[in-house]
Parts: sequence; C-alpha cells; structure tokens
Amino acid sequence: MIDPHKVLPRDFTTTTTIASKWSGVGMGECRRHLTHLEACPLSPPKDRNAKVNYWHSPTDPCHHQTYGIHDEKMNHAKNTHTVARDLYIALPTESLSHCVFTDLGFPSIMASYRSAFLAVATVSLAVACSVRSQLSPTFYDWTCPDLHSIVRSAMTQAVGQDPSMGASMLRLFFHDCFVNGCDASVLLDDTPAMSGEKNAPPNRNSLRGYEVIDSIKAQVEASCRAVVSCADILALAARDGVNLLGGPSWAVALGRRDARTVSISAAVANLPPASASAFTLMSTFASKGLDMRDLTALSGAHTVGSARCSSFRPHVYNDSNINPGFAWFRRQTCLAVGGDAAMAPLDSTSPTRFDNSYFQNLVGRRGLLHSDQELFNNGPADWLVQLYSSNATAFATDFAASMVKMGNISPLTGYLGEIRLNCRRTN
Repeated sequence: MIDPHKVLPRDFTTTTTIASKWSGVGMGECRRHLTHLEACPLSPPKDRNAKVNYWHSPTDPCHHQTYGIHDEKMNHAKNTHTVARDLYIALPTESLSHCVFTDLGFPSIMASYRSAFLAVATVSLAVACSVRSQLSPTFYDWTCPDLHSIVRSAMTQAVGQDPSMGASMLRLFFHDCFVNGCDASVLLDDTPAMSGEKNAPPNRNSLRGYEVIDSIKAQVEASCRAVVSCADILALAARDGVNLLGGPSWAVALGRRDARTVSISAAVANLPPASASAFTLMSTFASKGLDMRDLTALSGAHTVGSARCSSFRPHVYNDSNINPGFAWFRRQTCLAVGGDAAMAPLDSTSPTRFDNSYFQNLVGRRGLLHSDQELFNNGPADWLVQLYSSNATAFATDFAASMVKMGNISPLTGYLGEIRLNCRRTN
C-alpha cells in the first residue's frame, strides 16, 4: 500500500492541468469507477469555483485511499484545478484493466510527481470495494448530473396523465426490495432460460408501470449511457410518485446495481399476502431489518392505489373486525363468487392523495384488506395507527425515514450485478 502522504507533502498547493484520455469499455464504465469514491464523507465541501471533487477526513475509514481528483465531466477536454492539501488520483485496481489512463500532463512544478500519481492510481482494491459498498445521494452528481430532473419530469408527466401511477411506482419498489434486495430484479421479463418475478403469484395482475420505467431509462441512457442502474431509477421514481401525490420527499441514497438473476420462489416467500396476520407481517418485515414503526408507516402507502376483489373478498365477507356498513358497500362491487378483477380503492376517502386518511379508516374499521385492519385490531401497532391518524406530520416523517431504510435492503454495489442498458433484460 502506498501512503499518499509520503508521496505528496501535506502543505502541497499548486495548479494542475489533467488531460484524461480513456480507452476500453467506454466512458460510462470509466465514470463509474471514480464515482464509487463519492461515498466517503466530503470534508471540506466541493469547491464549486475550481470544479473539483475531493475527499479527506483523518477519522474516517476512507482516509489515505479516497482523497481524489477528477474533472467535472470526465471528458477529453483539459480542465484546470486548484487543489490544496494532499493530492493524488485514486482508482480501483480492477478499473485499470478497463480504463487506460494514457496521457497525463502537468506543469513543471508537478513533473517530479508524475510517476507517483500513476502509482497511487493502483490503490487497494479491497479498500475501494469497501468504499463502493456505501450508497450516497450524491452518487451520480458528476457522472449523470441531470438524472434527478429527468426522473422528476417523466414522473410528473406520468402521474399527470394517470394519478394511480404514483402508487404503482411505490408498489414496484416495495416488491423489488422485499425480494433479494433493491436490485431491479422485478423488472426483468421472462426468457426461455429464466422465469421472471413479474408472473409470481404476488405480482401477477398486480404490478404495473413497467413502461414508465422503460421511458425513464431511455431518457437517462440518452443523457449518460451505461451509468445509472434500473434499481436506482425505480427508487427515484417511487420517491417522486409519492411526492407528486402530496406526500413527503426524502434524499434517495444511490449507487445500486442491477441483478442478473430472479427468483419466483423468493417472491412468493417474501411478499406478505392480503390475508397476512399481524404476526406474519411483523416477522416478514423483521427479516428485512424493519421494525414495527417501519411496518406501520410503510403500510400507509395504501393511502393510494387499489386492490382486486379477489384480495379483499375474504375480509368484507368473513371478518368480524370490519365496519358493517363498509363491508356491505364493498360487497356491491365485489360479489361472493366471480368478478375477481373488480377494483376498489385502498383508501376510499382520498384514493389519489397521499395523506393520513388510511389510518383514519383503520381506526373506523374501514380497512379494505385483512392485512390492513390487522394493524388496528387490539395489537402492538394500535398506538402507531392512532398516532398517524391524528398527526399527518408524524406519518410523513416516519414514512420517509422507513422508505430510506427499505431502500437499503441488500443492494448490489461495487462490481456485483451490472448496469443494465434495458431494464427488462440483462446485458
């Protein structure tokens, strides 16, 4: 391991011109290698005037390995940067086999450090992988700066045309994260060699919105090819869908990669059915590192969206913990036999508004699904349901925090998985 502080003096200050010429698998791949380093804490903050991104913190585990410099667009143009303190180029060793740094030009003051810069480029792969394992809201700030605006614009259009699409994106994200982590496996189509999760019983005739993700992905690829994962696009689309319906917003940690495999059996085992008991719900969420507060807050996603008659028929015909008038009303559009595809809003009060009325419905015994009403049925979640039913701010705050936690379920990072060019199939 090379200690950069032995290569360059700590009080080093100069102006450096770096000319980057890359070859190999393409600019998108090379960008990603450096972007992974952005997971380290930023101290001092980015120097906007100098257009340089650098990292340094004596107390964090990235110290000595992640203080880096790269130009703003990672292109062939020369950019001049003024950099203080320790300066060196940090690249994961493995990246050098794909991205060849063929030309470095330095002013005379830097001539003696040329070989040192090239040497430090081969930093420990183990350390680099450790850094890349962290997700960060700023992951694409340099490699795809227009990502957030592209997703937001597309979701604004989609929700404007069909308000239920906000709920559909949220449901897609939930069903993705609960099956082997947030890796976009739910977006893969069936192939002759692989049966996708789309047709697993919990997802069949339930999930929608794939074409919206396809459209966003195409726009993102046009802006920054082979850089942004489908998993991250889905995470952003879910957040924007909620916010566009009047719900909270939150900083989405990014840096996920896409799965190359799927598992129908995992989808069946990990997605709780509409008939789930409170114990089943708690156990399923606990297996993902989510507690009772997360379970209750995330269930509030049912303030938007709808369900099929086949999902709520047992509750409105057989359960006793339901308002009789509400049960009668729902039976009018959901017959005891037949009509499985008939739809009803999960929240009949404000079906296209992300608010706390779902919890008010539970307190009034008007939950559409058996699993919904289980959250307010003389059980451990009763107090949270009552809190959220009377305090919309508490619900919004907890929901946003729980969405961040759910988004951190077993992401693929570093060199695991891939960056799909088409969200429906592996590369």
